[in-house]
Order: sequence, then C-alpha cells, then structure tokens
Amino acid sequence: MLPTGALPFVKMHGLGNDFVVLDARGHAMPLDTDAVRLLGDRRRGIGFDQLITIEKSDRADAFMRIHNSDGGEVESCGNAARCIAALLMQETGRDAVTLDTLGGWLQARTGARGMVTVDMGEPRLGWRDIPLARELDTVTMDYTFAGVSGPGAVNVGNPHVVFFVPNAEAVPVGEIGPQIEHDPLFPQRINVEFAQILDPQTIRMRVWERGAGITKACGTGACATLVAAHRRGLAGRKADIVLDGGTLTIEWAADNHVYMTGPATEAFRGEIPPGFWTQSAAA
Repeated sequence: MLPTGALPFVKMHGLGNDFVVLDARGHAMPLDTDAVRLLGDRRRGIGFDQLITIEKSDRADAFMRIHNSDGGEVESCGNAARCIAALLMQETGRDAVTLDTLGGWLQARTGARGMVTVDMGEPRLGWRDIPLARELDTVTMDYTFAGVSGPGAVNVGNPHVVFFVPNAEAVPVGEIGPQIEHDPLFPQRINVEFAQILDPQTIRMRVWERGAGITKACGTGACATLVAAHRRGLAGRKADIVLDGGTLTIEWAADNHVYMTGPATEAFRGEIPPGFWTQSAAA
C-alpha cells in the first residue's frame, strides 16, 4: 500500500552518501519496493543512496530501517547511523543516543569538532558470518575476479569483501563491482571495497554498495576495510579512510568494537506531496 497523505522528510548525507529520512514513530509508514524506488529516482523523485525510516524501539532510542535505492531492505549503514544519531541528539538535547537496526544495536555520541562517533560493535569474521557459500579463509580469500585476488571478508552488520589494490583510482568500480556483488559465492550479495594502503594510518578506499551502486562514502565499508587491513598486517588498529566524499576515522579498539567518527550533514527539509506516488507511477 502506498502512502496517500503528505510526508515530511529530511535530506541528509554523510560525506556525500545521501539519505532521505522519514519519521514513522507516530504512525505506520507502508512503503513498498515500488514506492522506495520512485522516491529514490533522482529525476522523478528526491533521490538517495538509502531511504531511512525512524521507528519506535523497545530497547533503543529509535529503530533505524534502511532501504537501498533499488528498494531492497538492508541491515546496517554507518553513515546513516551518524545522521540519525545527530537528528536524535538535536531533538533530545543529549550528547549520546542508541539505535537499533537489523544489523544490531548501536551506540552513538557527539565527537570532537562537531563530528559523530558510532560504536559499530564487534566485527564478525567467520565465513558463515559474512556469509560465504563455502568455507574460505576470510583474511586472504582464495578468490580472484578481473585479475584482482586475495580479498578479505568482514561483516560489520552487513557483508563486505575488501580487495587491496596498488591504485584504487584505476579500478573500474562500476564495471566489476556489480559482478562481484552478484557472485554466487555471496548468497546475500555483498558490498565491495577497493582499498589502497597509503601508509599504516591512511587508506584510500572506493566502494560499490550492494543495491545502491557507486557511492561517495560507505561507513560500514570503511570499518570493514580497516579491520581487513589490520588482519593482514597492512595497517594499525586506527586509520583514516579516504573516500570519494571525504575522510572517516576508524578504530578497531582493544574491546574488539569498531568505532567510526565522521560528519553528519543536514541538507534540507521538505514534504512529499499527496498523490506523488500515483502521479509518478503513471508518468
């Protein structure tokens, strides 16, 4: 069932990874796949990488529901977690909040210089945790695609495969990213990162996001990249991950939790008018 009334929204982004945020804490938000796709269309709708719906939660300040622009629902989004946390902290006047997601329970707090830090929890590293279709070493996988081999695999609330390359700028991400995403080795599909080690504290990363394509930034991808690099001895436990949209600081701390720090930006607010869904579908 599609919505019939006007819907207020907030447009936000984390380093260019952009979101439309809807508040469903006071009423149901019956968005189906077609509705999500219409809203995500950058010509006929508002456009986004992910649609975020804020819902009530019994165990956190809010539940964060995430749909990619292709309409599919996913488990986690680090950049969105910072944005929703910033909204909730602004709303409540607090400097820390908790979020529930399909990928797990998250804690967020105000960081230095107006940044937001999110505790993304413990990374899951077993081949079944990713998940993979067969048993492989997730530190250096016996897997090659388009001449790039030996990636690492990490689940940070959602699945990632990280390829270490000599030059991230030279990788045809838009060509090989979707092929890897849909490889049968990854039964739930996969987010794909291409990472270049600049030094033990700095990593250049580009990303193909499952269900969204090339994005300016991916928070969970940055977390997965740091974890995969440290497991290979390529980086320390804390590093700056340089993305197309800017830089995130990621730390895999002694408590085994991964902490992500970066900005959360509100772009504008608006209202989806009544009849948008039927008019757009008929266009």
